[in-house]
Amino acid sequence: MQVPAGDFLKRINNPSDLKEFKEDELEQVCNELRQYIIDVVSVNGGHFAASLGTVELSVALQYVLNTPYDQLVWDVGHQAYGHKILTGRRENFHTNRIYQGISGFPKRSESVFDTFGVGHSSTSISAALGMAVASQYKGETDRQHVAVIGDGAMTAGMAFEALNHAGIENSNLLVILNDNNMSIDPNVGALKEYLTDITTSKPYNRFRDDIATVLSKISSMGPDAFKIAKKIEKSIKGTLLKRSNFFEALKFRYFGPVDGHDVKHLVKLLRDLRDIPGPKLLHCITVKGKGYALAEKDQTKWHAPGLFDKITGEIKKTKYDKPQPPKYQDVFGHTIIELAEANPKIMGITPAMPSGCSLNLMMKAMPNRAFDVGIAEQHAVTFSAGLATQGLVPFCNIYSSFMQRAYDQVIHDVALQKLNVVLCLDRAGFAGADGATHHGAYDLAYMRCIPNMTVSAPMNEEELRNLMYTAQLDNMGPFVIRYPRGNGVMVDWQRPMKAIPIGKGRKVSDGEEVAILSIGAIGNEVVKATEQLHTEGYFPAHYDLRFVKPLDEALLHEVFTKFNHIVTVEDGCLEGGMGSAVLEFMADNNYKAQVTRLGIPDKVIEHGDQPELWAECGFDAAGIATSVKKYAIKRDNTHIIAS
Repeated sequence: MQVPAGDFLKRINNPSDLKEFKEDELEQVCNELRQYIIDVVSVNGGHFAASLGTVELSVALQYVLNTPYDQLVWDVGHQAYGHKILTGRRENFHTNRIYQGISGFPKRSESVFDTFGVGHSSTSISAALGMAVASQYKGETDRQHVAVIGDGAMTAGMAFEALNHAGIENSNLLVILNDNNMSIDPNVGALKEYLTDITTSKPYNRFRDDIATVLSKISSMGPDAFKIAKKIEKSIKGTLLKRSNFFEALKFRYFGPVDGHDVKHLVKLLRDLRDIPGPKLLHCITVKGKGYALAEKDQTKWHAPGLFDKITGEIKKTKYDKPQPPKYQDVFGHTIIELAEANPKIMGITPAMPSGCSLNLMMKAMPNRAFDVGIAEQHAVTFSAGLATQGLVPFCNIYSSFMQRAYDQVIHDVALQKLNVVLCLDRAGFAGADGATHHGAYDLAYMRCIPNMTVSAPMNEEELRNLMYTAQLDNMGPFVIRYPRGNGVMVDWQRPMKAIPIGKGRKVSDGEEVAILSIGAIGNEVVKATEQLHTEGYFPAHYDLRFVKPLDEALLHEVFTKFNHIVTVEDGCLEGGMGSAVLEFMADNNYKAQVTRLGIPDKVIEHGDQPELWAECGFDAAGIATSVKKYAIKRDNTHIIAS
């Protein structure tokens, strides 16, 4: 749905148009940009509060910089809607995050103004530093390089690694710290406390308002005077804050904190900083959800609220006449509390996604047994391993796509030591509108090749509970449970839990000629397919493997002995996934069969609703049925009528 833009905004089709406005008009540009984001997201959905908080930053940066020659890198991308609208995508912004529309994140293939593709946090400083070093090497000394990173993303180890490197390179790099004390949920950790100390220090805030002007005057007296002035500056900052400035200890020039919603002041600062050489950090204080009162008040709820009435603030939810199945994440959240009440060894860990994975329920019920460690997946896994060495059973919940960031820790710190860490991979398979950066496409493949691992995927909510129960039993070792985003299939899901034998699959339905092997929740599409096939006279068998490691060899021997045609179905990559494991079993045991593998092909799949993406890749119910019909014999009751 197209939404009309304001009088100023509709004149801006690229940053050069923005530069035609007077500085006194920029505040109105910001007002119209903020309103446009509210108008479009309210009717089309998407991330919301983060981009409202960076409206003034987006306008000031495009007003001062010469993009795309100057390189602007946005961290994560939740905060980059204003950037997209100002760089030629206003007319298409209504397709944001919709199937075959524009991406919800910066994406190099989408625009020359998107200098670096993002979706995972904390990559911006490293990328911008690489660009800055490359420009320096090529002699492009006039080129600016800016990384905009949130204070939540700054908690990740990669951001610290990049700061540490940037401090010694003396490249033309500006890091803008967008400090709103939030990622998706409230920020945690010592860095948050440190930034709070800076922003609440009244003597320091009075001092920093004048320091830039003083230094600019002293610098005109020569390089020696400038060096002396810098030492004085550091000394006063350290005294006022009663500690050394962290960023300046890494050899960054620190400026701030400043009001991130004063667009005219930001323009002046950015112009001044453009002329100061070397690595610099501008600390901006912003409000997530700025300009929309409800989003300012409840920033987690309004991070990505879905469709809503922009006047009343009512979030529009589909109403049902009868109870609906829960989200898998909520099944996890309630079940871990139930397990922890019975087993005092159980702990919960998440890297900055307590509401996203529903560990917030345990954090509220058992605050001393559930931990949000910040955006730090590597630390989350090794912290869990440390807990496990002391006899505890940590459930470490990380989105499948984000677990890729902690792969070495899974191998080195968990698997090699055979520690009973339960890795719960939420958002496995297609993640929907978040797209390629968030799809959990690779976990079956990258986990099943690790020794000592148990790798499982429940087909429904009851199976998820049973696998969680099984994983916390004695001597289970490293244990992976992967499950998708969204709702399950069972209304009556809170059934008594029971152990599942490790590596044991199950027969969902018997059949003839063709066997369908599935793993995980995508097996429910197989159920739909078989039901439809039965009405058409086709009767394939369906087996739910449950485990990709170890495989149920007895079940596979039965399948390969009985069936010559096999279809494997998985919501994961075909290369190295469950279908590959089945082919390996077939080869190792000298079976011969026609095997068709359905799953995510060897290419990048973009954003869209899960059913749309399943259909695109051919493993929705219709695609599965089509594959079965290639080999099954159609029957009329018990008589063969076609082949």
